[in-house]
Amino acid sequence: MEMNVLEKKINSDALEREFLWFESVLDVRFKSYFDPEGESSTFPFPPDLEEDDSLYAKLIKKYNFGSMERLVLCLTLAPHLKSQMLDLFFTNNPQLNRPFTEFGGYSGKTHSGFIPTGETAAFLLSQDFFEERFKILEIFSAHHPFAKENILHLERLENKEPLLSGRLLINDEILYTLTSGEIYLSASANLFPAEKIETKMTWEDLVISPFVREEISQIKTWIKHQDELMDDPVFGKHVKPGFRSLFYGPPGTGKTMTANLIGKTCGLEVYRIDLSLIVSKYIGETEKNLEKIFKHAEKKNWILFFDEADALFGKRTSTNSSNDRFANQEVAYLLQRIEDFPGVIILASNLKSNMDEAFSRRFQSTIYFPIPDQSQRLKLWQNIFSGEIKPEASVDLKRIAKDYELSGGSMINVLRSSALKARQRNSKEISNQEIIGSIRKEFQKYGKTI
Repeated sequence: MEMNVLEKKINSDALEREFLWFESVLDVRFKSYFDPEGESSTFPFPPDLEEDDSLYAKLIKKYNFGSMERLVLCLTLAPHLKSQMLDLFFTNNPQLNRPFTEFGGYSGKTHSGFIPTGETAAFLLSQDFFEERFKILEIFSAHHPFAKENILHLERLENKEPLLSGRLLINDEILYTLTSGEIYLSASANLFPAEKIETKMTWEDLVISPFVREEISQIKTWIKHQDELMDDPVFGKHVKPGFRSLFYGPPGTGKTMTANLIGKTCGLEVYRIDLSLIVSKYIGETEKNLEKIFKHAEKKNWILFFDEADALFGKRTSTNSSNDRFANQEVAYLLQRIEDFPGVIILASNLKSNMDEAFSRRFQSTIYFPIPDQSQRLKLWQNIFSGEIKPEASVDLKRIAKDYELSGGSMINVLRSSALKARQRNSKEISNQEIIGSIRKEFQKYGKTI
């Protein structure tokens, strides 16, 4: 949701104050560097954010960032928000007629300003003391919130170049959120190939067997109590975090709706993975695409829903070619990545037999969603026709439920089709002929006849 005008001003004012402080730090550091015998001056204190309710302040307070982290964050944001502030670093060493090594950084291919690196941060903060430089290395370690929460990181360099030579890179989500106030998800499908799904339905609308409902309740119980369970030293030693479930059964039997309702009940967002944007004909690309999803989602406490998952997680092939062997390596990677994911993953498939057995062993539950039986079909028909759009009094829903074996999804299609036919004759009451005709059309999709 987009911030209102006042919230945007509060956030921009907070960033403006922070960058004024950052500019004063730059001034002090450069004066002390080029005139070490001059009047000494300590770094100014950063702005007090205690009463600040801006997005920027919330980020700082959430992770209890101190002056060092705030300086590194400002340095990383500067090329995006106020690149001219870093022009000081273009100063050349007159003795060598080249840039100062200790300033780090470089110019981009199209960006003419200074792009900071880890060395730039070290210059600002360490003042040539090893102890302080070691603290800089800690800031960029895997255990620091910068890395753990995917806020910013150092670019990984090849050829074993020094760690601090890498560019300082801000997470797209952090940059987007701080500057626009909108929740960043998939401005480009290439960045995050998934979509958030929601439902207006309730559990009362889901007609399933008591056994299936009991299986679903275990997933909800896990979500509610997983933290206290994992805190138990014995339980936590034997059980990995996260929950993985396979929903299988014919199309339209409630698999997607159930995933939506679990998220709705437990207060978690559900993201359906767009397999068409993940599966690639190019070797290695599928693995990279999936890594984007897991990397982005593992800190979000989302439910990941893989629809028609057998297209991606199906049985491994024989190794007759190098492509087959690489495909099987990708499956092995997926097995491990799914098992290590700390959140809830739901895979949906039409046929359980299509799934690789190695995947099946890693599911905490496998839930079969069958075509509803006669009594369930009658209840579904009654639910579907409970609004203003109703069948005529002569329509026998009991007979329709008995004679026609349909999934809930197919019934919704029948409702849509028959309601449109009724509206064409300016009526909200649907005739028996219109319902049967719509059922016939639905059967034809699957090569069936009435």
